[in-house]
Amino acid sequence: MRVAITGGTGFVGRHLAERLDPAETVIVSRRTGIRIDDVDALAAAFAGCDVVVHSAGINREIGAQTFERVHVDGTRAVVEAARRAGVRRIVMVSFLRARPDCGSAYHETKWSAEELVRGSGIAHTVLKFGMIYGPGDHMIDHVAKAVRTWPVFGLVGFRERRVRPVPIEDAVEVLQAAIAGRIAEPTVAVMGAEELELGAAVRRVAVVAGGHPLYLRVPVWFIRALAQVTEWTMVTPLVARAQAQMLAEGVTEAAPFAPELPADLRPARRFDEERIRAALPEGGFGREDLRITRWRSEHCRVATPAV
Repeated sequence: MRVAITGGTGFVGRHLAERLDPAETVIVSRRTGIRIDDVDALAAAFAGCDVVVHSAGINREIGAQTFERVHVDGTRAVVEAARRAGVRRIVMVSFLRARPDCGSAYHETKWSAEELVRGSGIAHTVLKFGMIYGPGDHMIDHVAKAVRTWPVFGLVGFRERRVRPVPIEDAVEVLQAAIAGRIAEPTVAVMGAEELELGAAVRRVAVVAGGHPLYLRVPVWFIRALAQVTEWTMVTPLVARAQAQMLAEGVTEAAPFAPELPADLRPARRFDEERIRAALPEGGFGREDLRITRWRSEHCRVATPAV
C-alpha cells in the first residue's frame, strides 16, 4: 500500500514515516519543496497513492503561515489533490478539542479542516488526538528545558485540569490501523491510557529531567500573556497561545463528542519514567532559542564575504 504523508518531516509525520516501508511512502512538506496549498504539486505527489495521511499543521502563526492558510486552505488543497489522484482514503491528524466558535483560531481552523475532510466524498478517518508526546515533541521538551532553566515554574489555573497524554508509539499504531482501514468510525477520539492532573504530569517530567523548581499557580490570563510574549521572542515558544487554551481547558475528552477507539486499538502505554526519559532533550533554554539571536546569526552569515 502506497502512503503519502503531509507534514511528513514534522513530529507525528516523521515518526509515522519511520514505521512504514520507505519504498511505498511519499513525504510531503515544505522541506521537500511542496507547499501545502499547491494543488498541482500535491496531486503529482499523491499519484499512485492509496492513502493520504494529512498530519500537516502548526500551533502558532508566523508570517504567511497562518492557521487559516495551513489548516483550512491547506486541507482544501489536500482534498482536491487526493480527488484528482484517485486516493482511496484520507487519514487526518486533528486535535481532541477542535471545535467551532470557541475563540481560538487554532481550534476553529482545525475543526474547519475536519469538516472539509468529512465533506470530501472520499473514505476518511479523522483522528482527534489528545496531547501526543515523544522524542522531538513540544510537551516534554519544553517542560524539561523550562524546569532546568528557571527556578520557578507556573502551573495554569487555580483549579486542576487533567490530561491523558498519548505516547508517540501509540499514536503511530493508531495511524497504522487507520491506514489499513481498521477503524470503522469516520471520526474518533484518541486519548492516552493514563489520566492525571496537569500539575502531576509536569512534576513527573521535572523529576525525570532533574529539575527542582518552585511551583506557583497562576491565572489563565497570565499564561495567555506569557504565550503571546514567547511567540514574539522565541524560535519555538515556551507556550503558544493555542497551547494556553488547551492547558486552561484540560485535554481529557473530545469536544464536540466523538466516540473512542475500539478497545483493542486504544493507547495502552502509560506516562511513565521510561517514556519520559526517552523524550528528554539536552540542556535547557539558551540564547539560541531567542528569535533575535537567530535573526542576527542568519544576517551575520549573509553579510560575511567569502574568502
